[in-house]
Parts: sequence; structure tokens; C-alpha cells
Amino acid sequence: MVKVSEKIKKVENNIASACARSGREPRDVKLVVVTKSATVEAVEQVIRQGFTELGENRVQQLKKVSTQIAGIFQTENGGSALLKKVKWHMIGHLQRNKVRQVLPIASLIHSVDTLRLAEEINTAASKLHLEPKILLQVNTSNEPQKYGVPVGAATHLAEQMETLPHVKLVGLMTMAPLTRDKGAIRACFVRAAELFAEMRGEKIVGPHFTELSMGMSSDYEIAVEEGATILRIGSAIFAG
Repeated sequence: MVKVSEKIKKVENNIASACARSGREPRDVKLVVVTKSATVEAVEQVIRQGFTELGENRVQQLKKVSTQIAGIFQTENGGSALLKKVKWHMIGHLQRNKVRQVLPIASLIHSVDTLRLAEEINTAASKLHLEPKILLQVNTSNEPQKYGVPVGAATHLAEQMETLPHVKLVGLMTMAPLTRDKGAIRACFVRAAELFAEMRGEKIVGPHFTELSMGMSSDYEIAVEEGATILRIGSAIFAG
């Protein structure tokens, strides 16, 4: 089995190459390591290598893995300092009744696609004295089975989210279709990047609106080429 350290190095190299092709700096692209298919030991290894931005798709798994990781590092000398650097991302669909469980753990929620969910996060955050960062999930592939607000409704929803006092809308998130058609994948990322630029240019959003979360294990190099600032990569690091 190829070591996790070797796989993550390959991913880093691919990101650097994609940045070079598109005139970007690798430091401007954040790698969120998705832990859903990994053992706790593998997640621990990733953290010790300095990759401390971690993502989970499901609330129960987020609670479980974050607790396990905390238990490992809290019991060793110097572990608490490293643990403080760990940032968890909620990247999967979030139900309103799970919001209170997520807020104390997640530093960024990628998957907010309705005003009702944003309002629930806002209300819960107020009670918990938090100000969570959120991304607006946009369905740029127009696939009916995918979550995400339609492109045409995204600007209005962003304006509504901006009025909520206890959340901070910091960017957009999208998912490309699972296909070998690189043109179709690129078109989704281009549309998200265009929307991102439009919202910023028209001052619909504030100066903290800086993140574009797109690209997973199968398509992250295209995402980098089209302007992604956050990549969500799991199987390219842990599978096999």
C-alpha cells in the first residue's frame, strides 16, 4: 500500500503544477483533507505532517472522528498545541435539526443552500455565542439529484444571508458532475468562478467573501486552474 504521506505529496505536487499552469501560487489554495474513508490512525498521520484542515460529510462521523483525534493529542506532550491548529469543515448536506451539533466543532460549513438552513444556523449561533463561517452551495451542474441553490437564485440568497447577524458568508461551494468529460467539469467550475466574481464586483457580499470551494479527488486540478481556493480531497489520499 502506498503510504498516506506519499499520496499527499503527490496531491501537493499536482496542485503546484495546476497553479503553475494558471499563474497562481500554491499558498493561495487550501487543501481540506476529507476523512470519511480513513482510519483514525491515517488521520493522525496527516495531522502530524502538518495538514490540519479536515473535512467530514456526515454529522455523526464529524463528532466521532473529531472526538477521537482530540483524545489522541490531548494525552501527549505538546499535543494540545497541535490540536489547536486542527480546523474541521462540514462539507456534506446539513439538516436543520443537526445544526447545534455541528457549530461547536466546524470552523466552516460548506453546504448552506437554503435561507431556512442559514436562519437556523444564525439562531443557534446566537444562543451559543458563536459566529460561524458559511459557504453558499450552488448547483452549477444543474443535476436534479444534487443539493445547491440554482445559479439564477444564488445572488438573491446571498443578499438574504448577508443580513443575518450571527453568520459570516465567506464564499461559494460547488460540485462538478461525476463524469470523464473534462469540458463538463470545467464548465461547472467556470460558472462558479464567474458567479463568485460577480458577487464580489457588485458588492453584494462583504470583503470577507474570499473562498471558492470546488474540486475533489477526481477533478481538483481543473478546479485549481479555474480559481478554487479550497479543495476537498479524500480518496486520492486515503483510498487503496
